[in-house]
Parts: sequence; C-alpha cells; structure tokens
Amino acid sequence: MTQQLIDNFGRTVDYVRISVTDRCDFRCVYCMAEEMTFLPREDIMSIEEIELLAQAFTELGVARIRLTGGEPLVRRGLIDHLHNIGELPGLDELLITTNGSQLSRHSQTLKQAGVTRLNVSLDSLKAERFKAMTRNGDLHKVLAGIEAAQQAGFQRIKINAVIMKGSNHDEVLDLLEFARDKGIDIAYIEEMPLGNIDSHDRALSFCSSDEVQATIEERYALLPMAHKTAGPSRYFQMADSDIRVGFISPHSHNFCADCNRVRVTVEGRLLLCLGNEHSVNLLPVMRANPGQLEPLKDAIIAAMPLKPERHYFDLEEEPQILRFMNATGG
Repeated sequence: MTQQLIDNFGRTVDYVRISVTDRCDFRCVYCMAEEMTFLPREDIMSIEEIELLAQAFTELGVARIRLTGGEPLVRRGLIDHLHNIGELPGLDELLITTNGSQLSRHSQTLKQAGVTRLNVSLDSLKAERFKAMTRNGDLHKVLAGIEAAQQAGFQRIKINAVIMKGSNHDEVLDLLEFARDKGIDIAYIEEMPLGNIDSHDRALSFCSSDEVQATIEERYALLPMAHKTAGPSRYFQMADSDIRVGFISPHSHNFCADCNRVRVTVEGRLLLCLGNEHSVNLLPVMRANPGQLEPLKDAIIAAMPLKPERHYFDLEEEPQILRFMNATGG
C-alpha cells in the first residue's frame, strides 16, 4: 500500500506544486518587482532533481503535481523531459500554470508528454492594460496560446484572473464572457500579500471574492457546485453554460481547514504553507544522496508536522512573507 502524507491536523497531502524556475518573460505587478535578481543556476533544482522529487512525492501518495514558476515553459530542458513526470505510476494529473506566452509553440508537446490540464493567467482583455499589468506582456500572444491549447486537445483549460481595484475590477464580466465564449473555466483570485510591492497599495487595490461574485450575479445566477478540484477554488456554475466559475479567497474565505497541498520552491525548499515560512530545504538532501529516493522521502515525511493549521494574511500590515510569488510558485 502506498504511504500517505498526513499532517498533525489529520489532513492528507496528495497534491504538490513544484516551481521549476523563478524566471519569467512577464513582470506582473502582483507577482514580482520590476527589477528582479534571479537565482544562479547552481542554487536551483536541476531537471533531474525535479524528476526525482516528483517521483518521491508520487511514491508517498501524491496523485496531482502542478508545475509552476515563474513561467515554467521558459525553463530550458523542461519540455524535453516532461514525459518522465507525466508517466509516473500513481500520478492522476500533471498540471501546468502558465502565463500563456509559450503555448502556441508548446501545446502539442505538452499534451503528448502527459499534461492533463492548463491554468493560464489572464488578468485583462485590453491590450494596453494587459501590458501595464504584466509590464511587458503581449495579450495577443496569450490569446493565441489559449487557442493553440484548445486545438491541441486540452479539454479543461482554466484562466486565472487576479482582480484588483483600480486596475481590472471593471473587467470581471468581460473575462467571464470570454470564458463562456471559449468554453473554458475561470477562477477569480484575491491578491496574495507576498513580497514587498511598490507599484500599488494592496489595501486599496484589494477586491474580495464576495465583491466579484456580486458583480457576476447582477448578470448571471451562480449555482454552487459539489465539484472539488485539488486546488482551493470554490466552484459555481451557470444555468446556461458548462463552464466552472471559481473563487480563490485566501483573505475572505480561508481555505486552510481542508488544505491538501504543499509547495516546493525552485531552490528545493519544501513550503508547508503558502502564508508562512514553515519549510524544509530538500536540495541538500538530494545533492548528498544523488538519485536516491529513500532519503528524500524520509525528509518529506519528517517535514509534515511543520504544516500549520492555517495562515494569517493582514492587508493593513507589512507583508510577513518577503518572497515573491515567482520564487514561491503559483
């Protein structure tokens, strides 16, 4: 029987998000600073170490792996070796979170490698605003990437939209109509207070999921769904559409009670919670025992008691977590 990862609060961890790079071709205002210093290559996990890590987690009962970044599709060598993760025994889903900029090039290869679902970040449908929010992104390239992913046969694509007052809160319905038209899911996300941001005041730009939901319900009734994915979204449906509308609400609707997730940063640091620094560095374990699964699995198991009961985010205080989302993994 496969061993399971269970924390001190009885929660089974069956989902891991692995950051494969801290680099990105965008500079989204809520994710990183405009001028970033990225990690040197020797300080990040190699592709082989990422594969070993994924195998260790699947042997410990993890059924879903999400590859994140930064932008995972800019990681050199990842695409060529992705099938080694996609073919792991016990893995039910291999997911990728992407900004969509590389999907036109790689969608077919991702599908063939065993990627089952894609999450695409899309915060605006207005080209100039999109460029401002991403600091250099090309909206048309992302939209073409979504189209390419659908053409490649991906059945479940979801767009993630971080909604911020003063930036894109007036596009809630436009984004929904885009999702309805394309037949893809959408999740609206409250901004995470990670890293020191100087481009905006988080307390002033914060837009709660309840506000977003109220805006949608001016046009469509939202019907709660029993459906639960591996992630933290609360899902709803509309009477005239098969798409799912999700809300990820780390502030207003704390989802910690049934958290089944851990993250591994690109440096190999196992984060037991997004909202604090409880962690164990797995990279020294892998480098002291190259290619060996058992020491790595032992270190992961030993880390489970560090998983806290919940996080505490406070918009009025300075962020307690100084790492940016690009270093954490989305």
